[in-house]
Amino acid sequence: MTRILVVDDEPPIRTVLRGYLEAEGFVVSEAADGSSALAELRAGAAEPIDLVLLDVMMPGMDGLEVLRRLRTVADTYVILVTARSEEVDKLVGLGVGADDYVTKPFSPREVTARVKSVLRRRREGPPRDDALLRFEGLTVDPIGREISVDGAPVRLTTLEFDLLHALALAPGRVFSRAQLLEQVWGNDFYGDERVVDVHIRNLRAELGDDATEPHLIATVRGVGYKFVGRLR
Repeated sequence: MTRILVVDDEPPIRTVLRGYLEAEGFVVSEAADGSSALAELRAGAAEPIDLVLLDVMMPGMDGLEVLRRLRTVADTYVILVTARSEEVDKLVGLGVGADDYVTKPFSPREVTARVKSVLRRRREGPPRDDALLRFEGLTVDPIGREISVDGAPVRLTTLEFDLLHALALAPGRVFSRAQLLEQVWGNDFYGDERVVDVHIRNLRAELGDDATEPHLIATVRGVGYKFVGRLR
C-alpha cells in the first residue's frame, strides 16, 4: 500500500485531502505541525511514508525547515503546498529537494493528480538503461542509483538522479524543458516548467559543475539543456 503523510495546521484541509486520497486507495496519516510530521516520518521506519504533502506556512517549524531536515535522512517524495503569493518559497522549496508544488487555493482533484504523477515516476522512472555510465570525473550507476564525482560518492534526491540519468543517457542531445518534464516528471505533469531550471541548478551544485563553464550540463539558451560530459 502507498502511504501518504498530509502535513497542514488547518484540520479542514487535512480532512478534505485525506478523504480524496483514501478514495484513491492510498493509506493516509496526518500531522498538524512540523515536529509531529518529523516524528511520524521517524516512526514509519517499518512502513515508510512514500510521499509527503507539506504545507509551507505553519506556526513553529515551517514546511521548508521540515523539508531540509527530512532531506538529510531520506529522499521521500515531497509536494509543497504553498500560498499563491509565495513565489519565492516555491523556488526555495524546490531548491532543498521538493519534487513538486501546488498553490492555495487548490482543487483536491488537482492535488490527487499531482500525487499520482509524482508516484508514477517511481514505477516508470526515466528511460531504462542499466549500463554503468562512465564519464571524465563522473560515474552513474543506474542499478545502485549511485553516482560518484572524481571517485567520491555524491548524494542526490530521487528526482535529481532521474534527471541526471536522463541527460547522461544521451550525451550531446539537446532536451527542451518540456521534454525533460515528460521523461522525468511524467507526461501528465502540469506545472511550471521552471521546476526544471531549479533542479538543474541544484544538480550542478551537487556535481560541482559551473554553469558558465560547464563540463557536465550545459544550457542551450532559449531551448533547454544538454549533457556534455566526455565518455571515459
